[in-house]
Amino acid sequence: MKRIFLIAAILCSSLMVLQSCSPKGAATTQQPLKRGNITGNWVLNDITFEGIPQTSVKSLFGESSYKCFVGSTWRLTNSGNGSYSLPGGADCAAKTQTIYWSASTKEDTFQFKKLYEGDKAKNVTEGYRMLLSSTDGQTMVIKTPVEYRSATAYIVLNFNKAAK
Repeated sequence: MKRIFLIAAILCSSLMVLQSCSPKGAATTQQPLKRGNITGNWVLNDITFEGIPQTSVKSLFGESSYKCFVGSTWRLTNSGNGSYSLPGGADCAAKTQTIYWSASTKEDTFQFKKLYEGDKAKNVTEGYRMLLSSTDGQTMVIKTPVEYRSATAYIVLNFNKAAK
């Protein structure tokens, strides 16, 4: 009887040791996203599309055309205050929009609210929430989910860090 208990104790101990050494989740090579890699001045240099034809996208963030954002500069301060400036062009007016932004590196999201004269960020209830796909401090990819034919598609915003 003592032998059975001894064998059972050894098996249980071995099982606990082996389980504690096993990986807790899928191995990943992607670096964790950091808020410090998001702050700064950015240029939106390219917009691509996943799962949706670009001819189906008419506007972006309440502006008349997504094309107005190509070449825009985004200023994202560590405090959450910021702005984006549209360069203007044939069908687009040049403008600067004040925003309040935040990022959740745990959920890999980037979100912002447009602020107008006299607005306080805490009182603004509408905004935009996107997926923070990647950022390394020099490049950043943000995916804006949109509904297309009963499925989720993405407008992909590709940023480069602005030269100082």
